[in-house]
Amino acid sequence: MELYLDLISPPCRSVFLLAKVLQIPFDFKLVKLSAGQQYTEEFGRINTIRKVPVMKEGSFILTESVAILKFLAQKHAPSAVDHWYPADLQQQARVNEYLSWQHLNLRIHGSRVFLLRTLYPLIMGSEVPEDKMDAAVENLTQSVNLLEDKFLQDKAFIVGDKVSLADLVAVIELMQPIGTGLNVLEGHPRLIAWRERVKQEVGKKLFDEAHESVMKVNSLPQEMQRSSHLQALIPKFQKVFNW
Repeated sequence: MELYLDLISPPCRSVFLLAKVLQIPFDFKLVKLSAGQQYTEEFGRINTIRKVPVMKEGSFILTESVAILKFLAQKHAPSAVDHWYPADLQQQARVNEYLSWQHLNLRIHGSRVFLLRTLYPLIMGSEVPEDKMDAAVENLTQSVNLLEDKFLQDKAFIVGDKVSLADLVAVIELMQPIGTGLNVLEGHPRLIAWRERVKQEVGKKLFDEAHESVMKVNSLPQEMQRSSHLQALIPKFQKVFNW
């Protein structure tokens, strides 16, 4: 199995960590997003959408992180640890509910705050307008509140007493703005305790290893400036920042 990843990306970290936890042998194929390697001809033959993560197993190529996570959990998790993607239909539906919700909520708002705080000055040539940043942080705060009040509530994990793909994806998305210095968990003791439980289930050393790049994100603008694909990247980010 080959996994095409860049661990600066939350979906890539989710796939990486699940594969490691389930002890699935794989070749790590780095696609450096800040260098524009997703736009190379070689990677285009793997994924015409030019996004990571991508899983390649023989001639079978699978894109989209949620699809990859479910495939790995269903194929490789022994029955004794099927809690990642439960066989029980109601529990599985709860995992699917969260994974469906998070795309346009915690993921999109966490990523927007991350990009504004790290790349806006490089791409736009100015500091982030205060009203734009305030609105992005407010949207993220609302998503964090919903994560706590609707999905986690007073349970140990989102689905109940066992960790699942929902917890893995949620914690990893939260780490994106945290990597920029914005502590979105401040004032949320339930979420702080839950994050620690998820890290323990994954393995703290492994979790920290996967997050090394995002916790050193200050170097990202310099990496992009050295990229030969910078001029191709700028218009794509400008669309995001003008949204």
